Amino acid sequence: MEKVLIVDDSSVQAARLKAILEDEYKITIAQTAEEGLRLVRAEEYSLILLDVVMPGMDGFMLLKKLQEEVITQSVPVILITSLSDTRNEYKGLTLGAVDYISKPFHPLIVKARVNTHIKLYKYRKQVERQSQIDQLTGIANRRQHDHYSAVKWKEAIRLQVPFSICMMDIDHFKVYNDTFGHPAGDKALASVARVISSHLQRSTDFVARYGGEEFVALLFGDGADKAFEHLKMIRQEVENQHIPHDPSTAEWVTVSAGGVTIIPRMEHSYASYLKIADTMLYDAKKFGRNMAVWANEKMEQWRER
Repeated sequence: MEKVLIVDDSSVQAARLKAILEDEYKITIAQTAEEGLRLVRAEEYSLILLDVVMPGMDGFMLLKKLQEEVITQSVPVILITSLSDTRNEYKGLTLGAVDYISKPFHPLIVKARVNTHIKLYKYRKQVERQSQIDQLTGIANRRQHDHYSAVKWKEAIRLQVPFSICMMDIDHFKVYNDTFGHPAGDKALASVARVISSHLQRSTDFVARYGGEEFVALLFGDGADKAFEHLKMIRQEVENQHIPHDPSTAEWVTVSAGGVTIIPRMEHSYASYLKIADTMLYDAKKFGRNMAVWANEKMEQWRER
């Protein structure tokens, strides 16, 4: 059942809206803009019904905040208000609202507009999901990584739990393509992606093809020691597939891996720790390839061998 958030300081109006919609949708009510913002950051909603006139932060201010955040900007918002003049309607639509319902509202009109915008939202999400999958390997692509990492990084800050970033790169992949051809290279990429994703199957695990022969994985809640062991196991499993390589560079297709674990704080940026993971990957290449190198919470470097 799709979830709808009603943000309205009037308990009477919120209850009326809930009564109109609760047969078809799961309804949550927030009586302040601040509470509404907290709820939409914590849960995924298919639509927000937002009253414009509220004490403190009004609906326009909340709408602006929703549009500024990656994790909330795609949620459709219908403004409900007695401010029916053209200037306020223009302001709401300009700020990003998808529709405008004036009071007094009719139940059938509310239902029709909510149904329409939730259908559009579901269709858009389906298209977005398709656009966020790497067609060659079947795992997430870089676009999905950028969105997911932003969401999970903020969650790790809020919960104060370890967040691990792992980067993996197929060793001597250009030589592999030159030796066996690009179709074989595509098959090797798909095989490596299957190995990585098969070892990252918890609901909080994530893996994406970051570009070319490079992959990025995110682990949520694991300490550095556990994340490092997990990455070493993945590296070994790739080697165990025994995909033949050019014998002048390596016997089998292997990956080098680098990563970092951090309990992020507000002053930290995801991009800076992604760069640290990339540096660990570079060191793994420098130290001989087919190995994992890790930076723990104290930024001490661990080398597999």
